Amino acid sequence: MTTPPHDSPPPAAAESARRVKAGRNLPAAIVTGALLLVPAVFGIFWFQPLLIAVWVVVLCLGVWEVARALEAHQVRDTPRLRIPKLPLYLGAAAMPAAAYWGGVEALTLALMITGVAVLVGAALWRVPDPGRSIVASLFVACWVPFLISFALLLIQVDQGEWRLVVVVLLVVSNDTFGYAVGVFFGKHPMAPKVSPKKSWEGFAGSMGGAILVGVLASWLIFDEPLYVGALLAAAVVVAATAGDFSESMVKRELAIKDMSHVLPGHGGVMDRLDSLVFAMPTAYFVIVALTGDSVGLPLGL
Repeated sequence: MTTPPHDSPPPAAAESARRVKAGRNLPAAIVTGALLLVPAVFGIFWFQPLLIAVWVVVLCLGVWEVARALEAHQVRDTPRLRIPKLPLYLGAAAMPAAAYWGGVEALTLALMITGVAVLVGAALWRVPDPGRSIVASLFVACWVPFLISFALLLIQVDQGEWRLVVVVLLVVSNDTFGYAVGVFFGKHPMAPKVSPKKSWEGFAGSMGGAILVGVLASWLIFDEPLYVGALLAAAVVVAATAGDFSESMVKRELAIKDMSHVLPGHGGVMDRLDSLVFAMPTAYFVIVALTGDSVGLPLGL
């Protein structure tokens, strides 16, 4: 009987090695991405309530996984953290709807009501160590549904559908160009203790690639001065990089690799949305400052 050479691993081991090297299950990642992308694109251009529904589901999942990760982290000599999740789920459903139908003021009001609901929930459920619980809950409410709901504000400005698409493309350009340049030329880590793989060379690639995309968008889509696209791209790259670092810091503090495994091939929801967390509000305010468009009143008023 012929035995396989020692340097030829079994098929299962080879497949496992390929997945480890890639870091993700690529087929699963493609299918999951398509299942999220198709309804999102349809909602952006043809039926925006569908986009809100998708956003609510995604934000509720994000709230669940961040709250779950915080509760699982045990701090020595302190009671285990307990976060009242129901007020956070209600906030995650209310904030994108408030942003879309009521503007900045309604989004801010939804955040304030969520904060009050968190206080009431902590009292009703008599959570141990309520101070830590309330602070952690407010962190989740701000980090996940509030900041990302600026995407629904962005879609209400002039040519908002394309503005949102371009911002997402800028975030994708940040990741793609940064990864490509970093792999070949990255030698100087930006923050080795937080995210060892991110380099200054990769950041330069992100900035150059995103600015190119932003300038092309200003020229081909919006018919506006090219500096608008360049400034927007630069701001989005800085914000997206800060979002990446922020989530890396949280995961490092909690000693976890992924926030969850709810998205096959991608890890957790926040592992995919980390770049958007700061990018969406940054893009909204930059666009308002450069173009004069804003959303402050309910639609139709």
